[in-house]
Amino acid sequence: MGKVIRIGTRSSELALWQANMVSQGLIDLGMVTKIVKIDTQGDLDLDKPLYELGITGVFTRNLDIALLNGSIDIAVHSMKDVPTVLPDDIIQVAVLKRGGYNDILVFKGNEEFLAQEKAIIATGSLRRKAQWLHRYPTHTIVGLRGNVNTRLNKLEKNEWNGAIFSDAGLQRLKLVPDSHVKLGWMVPAPAQGIVMVTALKSDEETVAICKELNHEETEICAYVERDFLNTLEGGCSAPIGAVAYIKEERIVFRGALFSLDGKQKILIANDYYVSDFKDIGKGCARDVLIRGGKKMMLEMIIEDKKKINILSTKELATPQTDLFKKDIGFKMSDFISIRYNRLKSNLIKNSIENVVITSQNGVEALLQNFSRAELSFKNIYCVGRRTKRKIQRQISEVTHVENTAKDLAKYLVRQKDIQEITFFCGNKKREELTEFLAKNDITVNEIEVYRTLLNTRKFDDEFDGILFYSPSGIESYLVDNKNLDAVAFCIGSTTAFEARKHFKKVEEAKLPTIESVIKMVNQYYE
Repeated sequence: MGKVIRIGTRSSELALWQANMVSQGLIDLGMVTKIVKIDTQGDLDLDKPLYELGITGVFTRNLDIALLNGSIDIAVHSMKDVPTVLPDDIIQVAVLKRGGYNDILVFKGNEEFLAQEKAIIATGSLRRKAQWLHRYPTHTIVGLRGNVNTRLNKLEKNEWNGAIFSDAGLQRLKLVPDSHVKLGWMVPAPAQGIVMVTALKSDEETVAICKELNHEETEICAYVERDFLNTLEGGCSAPIGAVAYIKEERIVFRGALFSLDGKQKILIANDYYVSDFKDIGKGCARDVLIRGGKKMMLEMIIEDKKKINILSTKELATPQTDLFKKDIGFKMSDFISIRYNRLKSNLIKNSIENVVITSQNGVEALLQNFSRAELSFKNIYCVGRRTKRKIQRQISEVTHVENTAKDLAKYLVRQKDIQEITFFCGNKKREELTEFLAKNDITVNEIEVYRTLLNTRKFDDEFDGILFYSPSGIESYLVDNKNLDAVAFCIGSTTAFEARKHFKKVEEAKLPTIESVIKMVNQYYE
């Protein structure tokens, strides 16, 4: 048996599709391959720190480390996620023929909302957000992250009108729903739809083999788009789009820079000789900078370096982020995700007299398993005004609501006729409620209807403040982050109680709402 080429990839379904595509190409060349899933950093034995090796990208870092570590021979990436400057000793050895490069909108119901003043669109991309707001300035954008399946699932479960996806990603996984529209007016991300293969520069044998997979036309177009991006970026994340394709011996190029709020746009569109491809991206970027792009980029750099730096451990909607004072910069990431359990039908076979629900997730979990008609509850007790609104809108009237689980427990104990309750809960138990009720001779039947999963992510930034919305969010943050000098801004007493175990300074919102947390942040930094 000859050399086995170890192919490194992330373990998401789309990443594995890409890796298998590369694998098949190598097999067709007579090679033997092995796919290696790389999702964690593992033990390293490197001569230099990661930053000296140029390893900074969130999406590519672990694969780069695996290459340098000798754990894999090649790495397979979505090219749009790869920094334009690769780490030392790692080179691009091939790109596969490009798939669809457009963005598409997946929507629920019909497309009538596109003509309406109010609509909610989900995306985690600055580029997509800016372009959507440029075209539909009165619409609301909410954050959306995760793999393709996760994002489709979130769209289905939330009250959004639609969400924006890459055409190539949905096509490759055969997940394109009937209710979608191609966004031909939206300038895609540079290198969107392109699969990239990297290897160690010193591994001449592997490099030579993989070059056989290279699609030259795609390579040329990717070079133009990424050169445009690299010239504009200047170390600042900005809404930048670029796409190039070859038509009749000419490169047709379209590139754009938007302000973060979508109000400003600089677009360049032209065609050029293919032989000039090495100068096109840089030249177009310089043209954009001359036409006002330099000022826009400086404003974004200033925005990125504001004196107060905040992290939200939950993606916030545009109307919420707009509430921050102008001198407060912020980043967002969902540190937890929710998985709804599959419930047996006999759980609600008979009417239940006293039901407790402490979160909107509990409501959603029930509705994922049962219809409104099947949920027969005589009394419903809940925590939070938003949970109450969701229950009354989708299940039935609420008997009583309190702001915290602790306050609800005290209320239930005062009701002398309550001897037993059914608590539809998550896997993170609410001891302040269940233990207090048990001590006061109220039987608690706990039914786990959803699970809270930790989405850990490491931030190198030094944040002045961190917004927490649950104890689970704190737990997830602390897995990879040790900045305990930041102020912990908490949505309620339970979260604040957990934060005080770890953080020196903890602030608790007056009301258990996201808006109240943001107001507290603004007041703190006045």
